[in-house]
Formats: sequence, structure tokens, C-alpha cells
Amino acid sequence: MNENQSSYRQIMKATSLFGGVQFFQILIQIVKSKIIAILLGTNGVGILGLLNATIELISRIANFGLSMSGVKEIAGANSSENTGQIAVTATIIRRLVWITGLFGTISMLILSRWLSEITFGNTDYTLAFIWISITLLINQLSAGQLLVLQGMRKLRYLANANMLGTFLGLIFTVPLYFFWGIDGIVPGIIITSVITMLISLVYSRKVKIEKVQIDSKTALQESKRILFMGFMLSLSGLVSQGANYGIRIFISHFGGIDQVGLYTAGFVIINSYVGLVFSAMATDYYPRLSAVAESNQQCKNIINQQAEIAILILSPILNLFIIFINALILLLYSHNFLPMKEMMIWAAMGMFFKAASWSISFIMIAKGRTKLFFLNELVTNSYLLGLSVLFYHWWGLKGVGIAFLISYAIYLVQLGLLSKSKFDFSFNGSFILIFFKHLIIAGVSIIAVIFLPSHFHLIIGIPMVALSAFLSYKDLDRRINLKNLIQGYLQNRRKPEV
Repeated sequence: MNENQSSYRQIMKATSLFGGVQFFQILIQIVKSKIIAILLGTNGVGILGLLNATIELISRIANFGLSMSGVKEIAGANSSENTGQIAVTATIIRRLVWITGLFGTISMLILSRWLSEITFGNTDYTLAFIWISITLLINQLSAGQLLVLQGMRKLRYLANANMLGTFLGLIFTVPLYFFWGIDGIVPGIIITSVITMLISLVYSRKVKIEKVQIDSKTALQESKRILFMGFMLSLSGLVSQGANYGIRIFISHFGGIDQVGLYTAGFVIINSYVGLVFSAMATDYYPRLSAVAESNQQCKNIINQQAEIAILILSPILNLFIIFINALILLLYSHNFLPMKEMMIWAAMGMFFKAASWSISFIMIAKGRTKLFFLNELVTNSYLLGLSVLFYHWWGLKGVGIAFLISYAIYLVQLGLLSKSKFDFSFNGSFILIFFKHLIIAGVSIIAVIFLPSHFHLIIGIPMVALSAFLSYKDLDRRINLKNLIQGYLQNRRKPEV
């Protein structure tokens, strides 16, 4: 097996592992979304979306990007097998998550009344923000445990923790919505956070990290370095979350909570179900890229490989998504959510550009160029917010989907030019061919759905799905000998137990 094939297989191994976890989480989310849609309606989904968006916003401010900077530091020490540095970094991070988590909780407590006014236009949700403020600390403690697993590439433990947390979250929260309706939203958010923290604690203790005594001078130096890098990443995340929050607030004030519910539900599907590929890949991709960050050529190879696999896996999913959008909405939610259809179709097309740009964006973080990363994200989210607001004003929710597509197309060009000048990066011909081949297929699917009468679009759409799947299979087979891997797996399954 050559080096390239080994690298492609490593990507697929991590993706299949976390893809399986994500698939399980999707099944759980389907059940949960359906129940929430039935029990809470679009209004309840809107309230839940606004509360979660606020938690995420405050968290981005308060956590100083430790989940990213911590992974980079531990991954670097792990790649050099420096157990002493792993122990020092892990110990410092576990102290820092307490400090940043408490900072987030106290901040939300102080701002609870203002957050209710800015988010909902009244003070009725002040008590809700007071209660859920505790989740800022709980979530940060969970992140501190899980980032150690990710940095050390203990992928099996990380996968199991995510899967178990999702399942238990469903078991414990759905009854709250059933018996209490909208009043069960806040307890559900808190219980989910507690469950995630407890599970992350159990799995993090499976990794043996030596105990070390750190003098105050070393602790201060290491903390400052990790926090500075994390702070810039936190600002970048804040900008992204702030843009998302701003879109929701604009829709809330000019379209109503129901429209926020539709927007939230649509992007839950886009980011949770279609975006599962990003979640599955990033878990292993970021530590691998960080480990070779000193070499531009190695970074270029890994990024191209990652981008190719992302498009090849995403394309059939996106085409299925586009062609069967009505059935998907009815399966996951209800007929009340059908008005978000066109927004989701255009956003699905934007995911092709997001997949390519997402693969490049990690290079700035891996190389520690956090200021550059922040400025890039600031510019990007500025035009994403501006286009979303403008297009929503003109075309409603459909306009938000179009804004998503245009913004990520611009973002891809922007990142390509920036990474070329700073890191000598460029996409190779193989990726460019794959990208445009699958983009054209998706474009045909969208034209069929938008312009052909109901059900007639299937005549063109289903062959496009089949073509996308066939081309993805052929390209994957060339890179990882997929046919032999499948045959080997099936043969092992047929062997009788001794």
C-alpha cells in the first residue's frame, strides 16, 4: 500500500467510525425532531433554537477557544510521543475549563435580563436564561475532557462518548416535552448538558495521563500561550455565531418566532444531517493536519485528500437531499415546516462550496495563524450576515438559502487566494475535476426540483442521484481500493466462529 492510499484510508477509517456515530445520532435526532415538532410546533422549535443559539454565542465568548487550541497542543505533543508535555497540557487545560466555564455562567447570569430582551423582545425569558446559565460551565467541563481524547486520537472512546450521550439525551428529555410542552425546554437543555458531562468524564478516565506537579511560572506561561491562541479562535467562533445569532434576531423581529422555527429546523437538517461528514472528518483531520503543520507540502497533500473525500461522500447525500426534500421534511418534522423547502435546497448547493473551503480553513489554525484566521472569518461572516438580512427582506427564507450559497462560493475563492499567497497551497487537478463534476450534477437536480411539476422531477432527479453515487464509488475505489475492502469485510463476516 503506497503512502497516498494509506492516507486516504486513514481519512475513510476516521470518517466511517464517526460517520457511524453520526448516523446513529441522526436516527436519534430524527425521532427527537419529530417529537419536538409535534409536541412544541414551530413556535417551540423557534424558542429552543433561540435559547441554544444564545448559549452557543456566550460560550464562544467565554471559552477562549480551548476546544481548538487544546486539541492542537495535545496533538502536537502526542505526535512526538512526549508524554510529559501531554500531561502538562492536559492538566493546565483541565484547570482552564473551570475558570472559563465559571466566567461563562456568571456572564449569562448578569446579562440574563438583557439577553431576554434582545432575543425575544421582552423580559419573559429572564428566568430561563438564569437557569440555563449553568450549562456554560457544564459544557465547558465536557469539552475539556473530550478534547484530550481528540488530541490523543482516541477516536473509539470519543465516538462511544458521543453516541451514548445522544441516546441518553433522547431518553431523558423527550418525556419532559411530552408532559410539560414548551415548559420542558429549559430542563431538557440542562439535563442534556449534565448527561454529556458525566459520559465524557467516564471515557476520559480510560486514558491514563501521568500526574504532574506544575510550578506557577510554567503554568502561567503555558496558560497564556494556550489562551492567546484560543482567544483568537474564540473571537473567530464568536463572529460566526454572532452572524448566526443576528440572522435569527432579524427574522424574529421581522418575521416572527414561527419563521425562526423554520430557519432553525432547516439549518438543523443542513448542519446535522448533511454536515455529518464535516463532524466525522474534523475529529481526526485537525489533529493530523496539526501534526504536519511545519510542512506546506504535507499540508497541501492532506488538504487535497480531505477535500476529495468530503465531496465524494457528500455528493450522493446532497443529491438525495435535494430530490426528496419534501419527503425529508415530512419525515423529520411535519407539513407545517414545508415553507423552508426552497431555503434548504439552495443551502444544500452551498454545502459543496462549504466542503471545499472547510478543508482549507484548518490550515491557518494548524499553523497557529490565529490572527489571520480571525480576520478572514470576520470578513466572511460580515457579508454572510449582510446578504442573509438583505435577501430575507427581498425573498423571505428562500433568500437566506441563496445567501448561504453565494457567501460560501465567495468564501472558497477568498480562502483559495489567501492560502496560496501565505502557505503556497492550491487544489490539484484531481480535486477540481471531482468538484465541478459533482457540482454540475447537483445543479441539474436543483433545476429539476424547482422547474418541473411535482413528482416529474424524479424522472431526472433519480438518475442524477444514481450517477453521483456511481462516480463517487469509482473515485473512492481508485483511491482506497474500496471494492477489495468491501469484499474483505463481507468475507470476514461469513467466516464461522471457531
